[in-house]
Amino acid sequence: MPADPDDRTAQKLDDRDGRTDGRDRTGRTAPAFDLAALLAERGGERYELQSRYLNPQLARMLHTIGFDKYYERARGQYFYDAEGNEYLDMLAGFGIFALGRHHPVVRSAVQQVMDLDLPDLVRFDCSPLPGLLAERLLSYTPGLDRVFFGNSGTEAVETALKFARYATGRRRILYADHAFHGLTTGSLSVNGESGFRKGFDPLLPDTAIPLGDLGALAKELKRGDVAALIVEPIQGKGVQATPPGWLRAAQDLLHAHKALLICDEVQTGIGRTGEFFAYQDEDGVLPDLVCAAKALSGGYVPVGATLGKGWIFEKVYSSMDRVLVHSASFGSNAQAMAAGLATLEVIRDERVVENARKVGDHFRERLTALVDRYELLAEVRGRGLMIGIEFGRPKSLKLRTGWTALQAARKGLFAQMVVVPLLQRHRILTQVSGDHLEVIKLIPPLIITEQDVDRFMEAFTEVMEDAHRGSGLMWDFGRTLVKQAVSNR
Repeated sequence: MPADPDDRTAQKLDDRDGRTDGRDRTGRTAPAFDLAALLAERGGERYELQSRYLNPQLARMLHTIGFDKYYERARGQYFYDAEGNEYLDMLAGFGIFALGRHHPVVRSAVQQVMDLDLPDLVRFDCSPLPGLLAERLLSYTPGLDRVFFGNSGTEAVETALKFARYATGRRRILYADHAFHGLTTGSLSVNGESGFRKGFDPLLPDTAIPLGDLGALAKELKRGDVAALIVEPIQGKGVQATPPGWLRAAQDLLHAHKALLICDEVQTGIGRTGEFFAYQDEDGVLPDLVCAAKALSGGYVPVGATLGKGWIFEKVYSSMDRVLVHSASFGSNAQAMAAGLATLEVIRDERVVENARKVGDHFRERLTALVDRYELLAEVRGRGLMIGIEFGRPKSLKLRTGWTALQAARKGLFAQMVVVPLLQRHRILTQVSGDHLEVIKLIPPLIITEQDVDRFMEAFTEVMEDAHRGSGLMWDFGRTLVKQAVSNR
């Protein structure tokens, strides 16, 4: 019988070092660490551990809304619990798992890095992997020339803010109302959600404008101190797209005032909207800086990327004295770079962007067809596999009474009433798109199929039918949410 490939790899490594006794290079016995045994012993304590040592409110919130599940494993677009029940993932870790979980190509790439014993993060050398990933990434963005690799989306935004300020010699950044760009101090300064900003002042002196308002943009630019506008082509909070033609007009206006356009594609990028980057949906748009992350990781190793025009990078890194003026301790590490390279290869070979466009269009068409059927369903919007389902005030008196009670307690409770039965009854994971919003955001893995869409549509239709009866388990849960909202005031 042929040897197991994993066994051959292990034997090769032992043979190379002249040892087969489990010792490391120094001759010490390798420690016995059994992760599977640890999880088997302590995994059932997951919610208690979270409450005791981490965020004290997370477990409480999950218990309250009935999301306190015990998932045992995952593959592709599906989760499985201890009983083997299958759950459909329509959240993708807020967009991280574009390829689903544990894609074999990405998994193999990360494993290969460990098997090769690479001299990672030497600092005073030039590893080939960051250059290779930058080359591949830039091939999708004609007109952009260089990349900085960090470890997250918020780091990618921080990099863009710093580079824009330095390159222009100006300090003020404009951003859109309701934007989300991260939660570190710099990115929080351009965060349009007041709930995230509250209590963390003072922040940087940046300025919000309404999304799509050219007049407001022009007014701020006339002050002469604006370094850049940062904008999501489609906002994650609420799934609101920039109006057609606005991004190009904003770019031209910015450049006329010697300011820069930064596109935050942390969630929309790497195929999510049916284009490699969402800004590419509009002709003539070429941002000065683009932020990417999430999907580039392949779901394995955190990575953030800030792509930009060459002159900006050359101005920031203008001399050998400034060679380390901006860096990240774990940026460009070998595992992250290998995961990124493997992810881009899968996206190309498996035509993932095309699938996002095709399945996304089909999905939105089917959802939009329900708007006239259900009075609680107000609008379906988005592009590719970034879809917003918005609920609104019904016309009939019976439904309007319940809706008004929910809105008086806390806006956003009805959308939460929808996501709970989708999980509890139909094993489909979704979530609301932001606090105080009656919007569910669907951002599934980009590999979902039309059969997955069928499964969601059947479940969603059943939940909508239940909601429009104006009574039953769904509205009983709504009353529980109202009590919880009132008690938290």
